[in-house]
This record gives sequence, structure tokens and C-alpha cells, in this order.
Amino acid sequence: MKILVTGAAGFIGGQLWHTLWKRGDEVVGIDNFSYGNPDNLKFDDHDFGAEVRRMDIRDKAGMLALFEAEKFDVVYNIAGIAPLPDCQSDPVQAIEVNTLGLVNLLEAGRRTGIKQLVQASTNAMYENETEFPTVEGKFNPPTLIYPNTKYCGERFAQSFADTYGMTVTCLRFANVYGPHIDCLRKQPPFVGYMIRELYYDRTPEFHSDGNQRRDYIYVDDLIALALRVVEHPQKGFDAVNVSSNQSYSVRELYAIANRLMGKNIEAKYCPSSHYWAKYPELYGGAYGIKPEILDHEVNKFSQCDNTHAREVYGWQPQVDIETGLGRVIEAETRMLAGLESK
Repeated sequence: MKILVTGAAGFIGGQLWHTLWKRGDEVVGIDNFSYGNPDNLKFDDHDFGAEVRRMDIRDKAGMLALFEAEKFDVVYNIAGIAPLPDCQSDPVQAIEVNTLGLVNLLEAGRRTGIKQLVQASTNAMYENETEFPTVEGKFNPPTLIYPNTKYCGERFAQSFADTYGMTVTCLRFANVYGPHIDCLRKQPPFVGYMIRELYYDRTPEFHSDGNQRRDYIYVDDLIALALRVVEHPQKGFDAVNVSSNQSYSVRELYAIANRLMGKNIEAKYCPSSHYWAKYPELYGGAYGIKPEILDHEVNKFSQCDNTHAREVYGWQPQVDIETGLGRVIEAETRMLAGLESK
């Protein structure tokens, strides 16, 4: 198959590209490198650095020209702005990338006849739910900018599917972790931050009391489902939870990481406002963000039902949390050691 992967230099996009390449698919990878990193394109058996194309999914004419030239069968849209504070701080850019960028791809795909588009969506759109595990077809709309960009994107995806008969599959990722997780950015994912601080023997600062629980999914399991939805496509629009159907607290994960890394460092637990202190722009202007919104985001519980993925696509996660964390720790400590040796 001829496949496009957007956000190809990201944590997930790079590993998806690698998996498709090993399978023998013809893949074009694009990234504008606003969040992508060349290191995500380097694997033991291949370096995609010379092959990735620097392109932006917001470029309407550029995307249509690419689609017309390449005649893609399948598009995986992994590009996006994922850090929630970044989206909240610059909502216009978040909407341009996460929502309008998707619409550009849908329109280019409609014009050129792609067979399927697979969209990276999020379980963050369940942020206002109180009944768990959450299911795909019943939930209250989200509040914050990031989940709303994905929620609106899904509505446009369904519009294209219903109006034109396209096949669009939205994968609602739980908290994804795995090798190549970005532990060096300003606000790294929790798993990456935890490993980084332990590696340097620093005291990590977590927010709230550490008892908040989230649903995590290992990147290899996510990619397995991303392949499965294309191998067994459901015509029209479909939304699929990519989740373990289990939840783990910050304290539980930190205890596992401490043990696996041979450390015994007590974490510091801070009020939820501490998380947002690096983003003073959220408090400025005539209207500042409500403290209860911040507190809810930091302390929210998440656990997604994966019955739909299991029953329709024959998928279930294979990597347990301890095995997955062990693999991430091995990869990230090797990367950090390499940086120190330079």
C-alpha cells in the first residue's frame, strides 16, 4: 500500500513509520518539526532522516499537490499539538493544526480517492465524564482547548464520512508511553518526566496528592490497533478507544519506576496550580482561567473501555505496565547517557 504518515518525526509517528516500513509498505512521512525530533526517525535497522519531507498539514495547496502526486491509499494523521498547556496558551494555533489541518487532509483525500484516513484522536475528550470505563458513543463534550480541537475534528471526520462515503477511523489514544517518549521538552509526558528526574537523581515534582489515576497504553499496542483498523476497515466513520481498560495512579507508577531503576527517591507532591505556573498567560487579560478547571484537569480520573476494539477489530493490548515501563526506562536511560557522553 501507499501510505502517508503525518507527524512522522514525533514519538508515535516515527514508530508507526518504522513498523510500516518493516512490513514492506511504501510510506511517505511528513513533519514540520515544530514538535518533531530527528531522533524519532533513527532506528537500529534504518534512519528515516533523509526521507522525511518538511511539510505542514495546514498548507492546503501543498497537501492537495502531495495527494495528487502520490495517490495514497491510506493516510495516518498523527500530526498535532498535544501538550494541553500549549493548546490552552495559543488556541488559534491549536485549532489550525489539530482541526483545520485534519480538514485539509480530508478534503485532499476526498478529491484524490484515498481508501481510508486514520486520525489520532484522544481520550481527553472524556474529561467531563463521571462514569467509568468510558465508551465511545456516550459522553459529555469537553471543556478545554486541546480535547475540543480533537472533538471538533471528529465531527468534521464524521461529516466527510456521512456526506461523501469516505472511511475515517478516529483512534482515541489513552496516555501513550514507550521508547522515544519525549522526556526533554518543557512539559514532558508524565512517564518521560518521571524517568528523567530519577535518572539524574533529582526529586520529581508531581501535582496533587499522586492518587489520581489514568489509563496508559504502550506504543506497540497502539500501533498494532492502528494497523488492524486498516486491515479490517469499517465503512464510514468509526471512533475507537485505544486503551488498556485499566488505570494506574501516579504513586503506583512512580514506585515501579523507582524499583526498576534501583532508586529510592521520595517525590514531592504540589498543588495543581503549580503545574500551570509556567504559563502565566493563562491568568492574564480580562478573563483568567478558572482555578477549578485547572484542578479538575490535574486530578481527573481516566479509564476507557476497549470492548469495541476487541469485538470489532480483534485487538487487545499485549504489554503490561511493568514490562512497558521497563522497556521505556532502558531506552530513555540509554538516550540520556548518550547525551552525557557527547
